[in-house]
Amino acid sequence: MGGFTLDDILAARKPRDSWWTVFVVDPLACRLTLAVANHTSITPNGLTRLSMLLGLGSAGCFAAGSTGALVAGAVLFYLSFTVDCMDGKIARLKGTGTPFGLWLDYVGDRVRVGCCAFAFAYGQGTDAALAAAVGVVVLDLFRYVNGPQLHRVREATREQVAAMAGGEVVFVDDRLRADPRARVRDLLLSEEIELVDLQRAFRARFPWFDRFRIALVRHRVRTHVMSGIEFHAAVFVVAPFFGPRAVIGAAAGAGALLLLFEAALVYRIWLATREAARAVPKRERVLV
Repeated sequence: MGGFTLDDILAARKPRDSWWTVFVVDPLACRLTLAVANHTSITPNGLTRLSMLLGLGSAGCFAAGSTGALVAGAVLFYLSFTVDCMDGKIARLKGTGTPFGLWLDYVGDRVRVGCCAFAFAYGQGTDAALAAAVGVVVLDLFRYVNGPQLHRVREATREQVAAMAGGEVVFVDDRLRADPRARVRDLLLSEEIELVDLQRAFRARFPWFDRFRIALVRHRVRTHVMSGIEFHAAVFVVAPFFGPRAVIGAAAGAGALLLLFEAALVYRIWLATREAARAVPKRERVLV
């Protein structure tokens, strides 16, 4: 049906993604996407629905409660997430994505996590398992509520700086999106125009962060190394191979790491809001 190559699929990946996706999921997902793109007419929404079915199958295995069933549930959860990673690639490759698909993908992820968490609690029948399930669902929802809210604060801060500058402003972050491997110091020294760095205070406190960011960019990995994706993988893919206690432990340990990284994001955006008042030079001119 199509003449796509693996290079086409690789080009359809996100510019940066979670390390779990890059190293553990994409090697399989890209090759499956190549077969799907060339030999089927399945749509991105169809892949999302298949991912949800696999997720429900994973929940069914977790509900069984036995060690073997937990392992089967982990495998199905991994396959569910792999298919979930394919829908975006197909959408970008063929241009067949829809706005409704964004909603379906988001809701499907929340349904999969909630069903698997409470299915595990049902299968184990203990208070500890139920507490872990509640914690997983709450943290999952918090992560995906906090992210968009932080984005709103970031955009509002940028608009505030632009208003104070009296015109269009060029931010360091915009330059980094265009050239992710650039060093901030080099950008500030080489640009003929004056850049606004809302992360100046953060970079001053953590001078190693820029080197860390560049090292991850070389591998297409984003700096948020403990996101919802890694949290789900720890609880529903890795831990089940080691038994019910490992799942409960992973929910607690990975959950703590998730909160730590979310707190770091909040701290970073708080520093940016404070920096906004000092970001625009006092002399009257428009930054272009």
